[in-house]
Amino acid sequence: MAVGKAVWGIDIGHSAVKALKCRMHEDGFWMVAEAFDFIEYPNPLNQAGAGAEGLIKDALREFLSRNDIRNDKVCISVPGQAGLARFFKAPPVEAKRIADIVKYEAKQQIPFPLEDVIWDYQPMPGSHEEEGISLETEIGIFAMKRDQIFRSLQPYLDTAIDVDAVQLAPICLYNFVANDQLTVNPLKEEYDPANQPPSYVIVSMGTETTDLVITNGFRVWQRSLPIGGNHFTKQLTKELKLTFAKAEHLKRHASEAENAKLVFQAMRPVFNDLVTEIQRSIGFFQTLDRKAKISRIIPIGNGMKLPGLIPYLGKNLGYDVVELEGYQKLTGTDVTSSPTFRENMLSFATCYGLCLQGLNKSALRTSLLPQEILVDRLVRQKKPWAVAAVASLLAACALNFGFHWQAYNAAQNPAFDDGLSKISAVQSRSSSFTSSDSTMMTEKENLEQIGRYVVGNEENRRLWPELMKAITAALPVDPDVPPGQVSKKPIEERPDLQITSIESQYFPDLSLWYTDAVKQKYSATLENRKAILLRLEEGEEASPAIDEEIAKEEREAAADGAPQPAATDGEEIEAEPSSEDAALTAAEAEADVELDESEVDPEDELAGPTAEESGWIVQLTGLHFHNSRSARENAGAQYVRNTLIDQLDRGSVELINEDNEPEIVTMKELGISHPIIAVDTVPREVQIDNPKWEPQTLGSEAMGEGGYGMYPGGGNMRNANGTDAEDQEPPKIRVKVYRFKVQFCWRETPLSKREEMRREAELAAAEEAEANGDFAEVEMEN
Repeated sequence: MAVGKAVWGIDIGHSAVKALKCRMHEDGFWMVAEAFDFIEYPNPLNQAGAGAEGLIKDALREFLSRNDIRNDKVCISVPGQAGLARFFKAPPVEAKRIADIVKYEAKQQIPFPLEDVIWDYQPMPGSHEEEGISLETEIGIFAMKRDQIFRSLQPYLDTAIDVDAVQLAPICLYNFVANDQLTVNPLKEEYDPANQPPSYVIVSMGTETTDLVITNGFRVWQRSLPIGGNHFTKQLTKELKLTFAKAEHLKRHASEAENAKLVFQAMRPVFNDLVTEIQRSIGFFQTLDRKAKISRIIPIGNGMKLPGLIPYLGKNLGYDVVELEGYQKLTGTDVTSSPTFRENMLSFATCYGLCLQGLNKSALRTSLLPQEILVDRLVRQKKPWAVAAVASLLAACALNFGFHWQAYNAAQNPAFDDGLSKISAVQSRSSSFTSSDSTMMTEKENLEQIGRYVVGNEENRRLWPELMKAITAALPVDPDVPPGQVSKKPIEERPDLQITSIESQYFPDLSLWYTDAVKQKYSATLENRKAILLRLEEGEEASPAIDEEIAKEEREAAADGAPQPAATDGEEIEAEPSSEDAALTAAEAEADVELDESEVDPEDELAGPTAEESGWIVQLTGLHFHNSRSARENAGAQYVRNTLIDQLDRGSVELINEDNEPEIVTMKELGISHPIIAVDTVPREVQIDNPKWEPQTLGSEAMGEGGYGMYPGGGNMRNANGTDAEDQEPPKIRVKVYRFKVQFCWRETPLSKREEMRREAELAAAEEAEANGDFAEVEMEN
């Protein structure tokens, strides 16, 4: 089903006027053709004495008599040889400076003063920006002399057809091929200069010239060849001594002629000239872009219906010449199945591209329509409304004045003058008081602002140290190990997380960070919170402790030198979770946990920050070795969730308040929220240096003649502390390491803001308690 406003694409050629009316299908993919028109002139426009202007006006009047174009957009084409197209690659600059660079390039590229031309520009598809900087941006500049534009628009102005866009015919062909023929979508894909898609050559033969367009969807190159359909006709008139009309008829029915061979031999020089021009143009293009790969040639225009021309091009050019049998993305059976449309289908490609531009589906949307025409049209359209508005305003003013004069005349009494003068004096005094009050309030606000600025600087210096202290407080510690000492437990049994780097990035719009992927990862944090709360209700720890029996077996096995038993499939899943689903094994089995009144509903938290919220995204990169079999399910990512993530989610830290006394501040009050594991890996077995290892040394007896019953120099190898080499620790130990990246959202919450939030919470709690007490008294009275 077609929706939206319809667009007419009109192409005025030397032999006919072609028009196509289209709307966009509701799915946004198909273009629905609703009507078309093909009006052939009695004589070609280039024929001597034909009266080109009169023939065009008559054709447009006939078009208007057949079709209703009211409320429809109209886009027209102008010949490519009358315009100018230049392309240049802009340097990496801010996007807002592109316009200045284009204006400078236009002065260099256009060989006329800019006030004498109509020009427009557009970045080519495939360009991209990074942080507001335009990279690899190729820009096309399109221009045409002002007098030629008005000469092309004059037939439309004479027939009262309002034109909405003017486009060069080669650019219309590019829009048609980019939308209908190419396998890539230049509007949705990025351009890779090192790996270009194949290029298509569009050869559009007109009456006097042939437009040649080469494009891969992201780049376009066009040239006008001085050979057209009339050159074949003129060759026949010259070789066979025929009139122009008879030669034109013979050209169109060459295969049906009595001596077809003679006809084709007469036209062979033009065939050869056309092939030579195309080969020269393609060769020149390949010298400009050596990485371009031409895959096929698409012939366009009624001139290509000359019998034998398309096979001749395919044979002599060496490329695959594809003859169009229909438009791939154009539907509307009333048009596409019409015999007239199918017979002249090759000549509607330009109209197809114009309709795409009018429907805002084209790759290039520049327009050479003069601005003065648009202004005149807007003024003409708004003039009736302006006259009506002025008349209505005048009538309203007159009516209002009549009412006011009547009221004034009825209320006018000289006895009131003394009272009114006293009222004016009081009003003047009141105004002076109001002005003085406003001045003092302004001074007060300035002083308050200065105070906030002074206090704010002190508070802002505390923000990042407080954040670092909160991160440190969120890391797990061994309560049995005093501060400053190293645990003697095996490294895989230590409750330890190592943070290797801390990075941060400011987001003016936090919703850009909170994507669907982040939302899914945060849902894992909420599920793990439920599981932890359930364990705490059952008297268990938030982070399950090491299984001492398994740990003892592992230590004994390591002491005996025996390899540790390989984990079964089930054990490996518990010890090495590598995905969100595996990490939630314990959380999925828990029942619903009732929330306290002070806690936030997880569904509200899962909604995430809105577009109006700003803040920092902090990323912690780290690792841990808590991945042995004795850790069971509390390993890998789950260990990070049970410790660091859980503390960032619902933990607290001791900070200094405004009275310079320590107080407990929750992570929520500090502005920390939505902690997730951004990068989740699988624990990998690695070798690390053994801190207990000491290098071997030779015993003192090894330097002498040897002990009793030993050969000289046969002393034992011993380490630095005198133990035998057999009892020495190995230099390397094998452990499993889990590497992770944790991200969380941090909104800067200064001390004064925290205190204000607490006072508001206490006030709200007191009001709620008072309301609950009044309600209880009413119930008791009842």
